[in-house]
Amino acid sequence: MSSKMEQKEAHQTNGVVLPIVAGTIDCLASPDREQLVESTEFLGPDGEGVEVVVLESRANAKGVREEDALLENGSQSNESDDTSTDRGPEPASPFKETSFSIGLQVLFPFLLAGFGTVAAGMVLDIVQHWDVFKYVTEVFILVPALLGLKGNLEMTLASRLSTAANIGQIDSPKELWRMITGNMALIQVQATVVGFLASTAAVIFGWIPDGHFSIGHAILLCASSVATAFIASLVLGMIMIGVIIGSRKMGINPDNVATPIAASLGDLITLALLSGISWGLYKELDSKAYVNPLVCAFFVALLPLWIIIAKRNPATREVLYSGWEPVIIAMAISSVGGLILDKTVSDPNFAGMAVFTPVINGVGGNLVAVQASRISTYLHMSGVPGESSEVAPRKCPSPCSTFFSSDLNSRSARVLFLLVVPGHLVFLYTISSMQGGHTTLTLIFIVFYMTAALLQVLILLYIADWMVHWMWGRGLDPDNFSIPYLTALGDLLGTGLLALSFHILWLIGDRDTDVGD
Repeated sequence: MSSKMEQKEAHQTNGVVLPIVAGTIDCLASPDREQLVESTEFLGPDGEGVEVVVLESRANAKGVREEDALLENGSQSNESDDTSTDRGPEPASPFKETSFSIGLQVLFPFLLAGFGTVAAGMVLDIVQHWDVFKYVTEVFILVPALLGLKGNLEMTLASRLSTAANIGQIDSPKELWRMITGNMALIQVQATVVGFLASTAAVIFGWIPDGHFSIGHAILLCASSVATAFIASLVLGMIMIGVIIGSRKMGINPDNVATPIAASLGDLITLALLSGISWGLYKELDSKAYVNPLVCAFFVALLPLWIIIAKRNPATREVLYSGWEPVIIAMAISSVGGLILDKTVSDPNFAGMAVFTPVINGVGGNLVAVQASRISTYLHMSGVPGESSEVAPRKCPSPCSTFFSSDLNSRSARVLFLLVVPGHLVFLYTISSMQGGHTTLTLIFIVFYMTAALLQVLILLYIADWMVHWMWGRGLDPDNFSIPYLTALGDLLGTGLLALSFHILWLIGDRDTDVGD
């Protein structure tokens, strides 16, 4: 008996959890595992005997030690032994959700995000008549690119932190603080660089059609873009961290709420900052020419500090080195949408398009970001990018499998798609009630607008289903790579389809719509 007790204590010291076996144990024998099977009688809470069977093998002991190391690093692995379920509470799984629960969790953040885009549209409708937008029309090209920063940076940050929260990587205060500091420094680096590149793209796209270049306007665009990107990313990043921590404590899936809330405030804050900063710098352009280059130099000088902080965190270090491709390409795609907006809004016949552009772009980007974040979290729960054999990458999914299958991601795609029409009707009514824009909401206009919005979201959800799985199969983390592309495509599709709708309405002579009033 003493030898049995000593063996029991030895097992507890080594951290091996002893499973309770209720039936026969013949099936547990394996020819390739050297096992020691021994049963011991213990008294249960009710005084009855409970038989505990101690199983030990060299392979199992090794697996447990490896699992302990993974858990100490804050990681969760589905490849560990079944005994891992006894080591502590698992993160709440976001995948036991019905269509109703998904819709209920998404609805409020979706409406909040939509009203944020409505407010941004109202701001753009007002500021398009300011002198800086009239005489430096390239500022319009910056609008989709900088508003797209919420997809390039804030939504990517929200997706990364949502995934980390769902798999239990930010449960300890130390891990949470390290995740916050690393990610905040990372998005400041990305915001400064992307802001500079966006201004460069705006100068190039503005110069190509007209052949006119002004060095003063170029520096103005650079200073406005960099300052706006930096300040907006700082404010929105702090808000995102608070939202995700609060969602985790309230038992809400952060994937459903984080990205829409990022978008709700992102459009309004970014557009207000861009308008105010560019207007202030434009006033100083002639009298104090040194102000614009000084602003650029100040934010660029802070880059080394943010780089040092971001490199200290292993998770953000990888993104700092390899996460530039999607951010830069997405910025270029959004800038093409900005060129469309610039050429369309500059025509007095289509001035009414300005108020609707942030709305249609924002709604499409919000919905596809939610779906991409959910699919990414689902894949992360099954393994590591490029190494999971349980979830095969999709080369070209059919529309039926994306929208009409019985799996959870297809269910969420249907829910998100069904939110488009009622959501846009609410937002259009809000714009009309606030007497925003230069367009009368006739039936034919609403039909064209809804067609453009539905087609945009339909394409985006289908591309998200393919892109996230494709990136996962290639070993790329979708949290870092998919959302920038998808939101940028949302900007391009939304602006392009909306401009096409306005042109068709003008050509067919829908005078009641008054698109150019």
